[in-house]
Amino acid sequence: MTEKKYVKICGLQSVEVLKSMIQLPIDYIGFVFATSKRQVNSEQASILIQTLQEWEDYPAPQSVGVFVNPTLEQLKEIVEIAPLDVIQLHGQESPELCRQIKEQLHKQVFKVVSLTQTDQPQPVEQQLLPYKGVVDAFLLDTYDPLYGGGSGKTFAWDQIQPYHQWTAQQGIPLLVAGGLTPENISSLLDNHLLEGVDVSSGVETDGIKDIMKITTFVERVKA
Repeated sequence: MTEKKYVKICGLQSVEVLKSMIQLPIDYIGFVFATSKRQVNSEQASILIQTLQEWEDYPAPQSVGVFVNPTLEQLKEIVEIAPLDVIQLHGQESPELCRQIKEQLHKQVFKVVSLTQTDQPQPVEQQLLPYKGVVDAFLLDTYDPLYGGGSGKTFAWDQIQPYHQWTAQQGIPLLVAGGLTPENISSLLDNHLLEGVDVSSGVETDGIKDIMKITTFVERVKA
């Protein structure tokens, strides 16, 4: 691991927990607007985003809103209240919606590709090429039939290679999520090429973000 990887901590709901993280080198903080036990509304997210300016030893993380099949109008209403830096799309959103988000809302777009334990259902280029030029990163996550992602389960990591081969050729960062923990993150990074990782339940204890787990996870990603 030569280049430092991006790290995203997702599913934040508490200002107190966020403040406990302000001395860590975290690149992205995710706020879930989609249906989830970690869901926040625009007003909550606005307060949490303000807290990001309190980061001390490192640049403030960028704020990421996680959505499943939103409309452009819904996104417009939300970003007026919560000034997100990135819109992360977890559903079947079209390349056209991604383009509109970038052109009209002037936000970065992360498009999630949901994977199962089996091989990808169609060729990688066929999946990703329509989004070239309208997304800023792709994120591989484990498919969850209820919420689209956030399952806390891993997918078969041998699927990463063909995705990274294509995204690297296009100069598009690839992030990986799905069942990551402080215990398995080093194995992922030692054996697979990618630009960043995204964790939520893997740094929780009894459903609550655990600063010790977050610290260990971040240290191992940035090692």
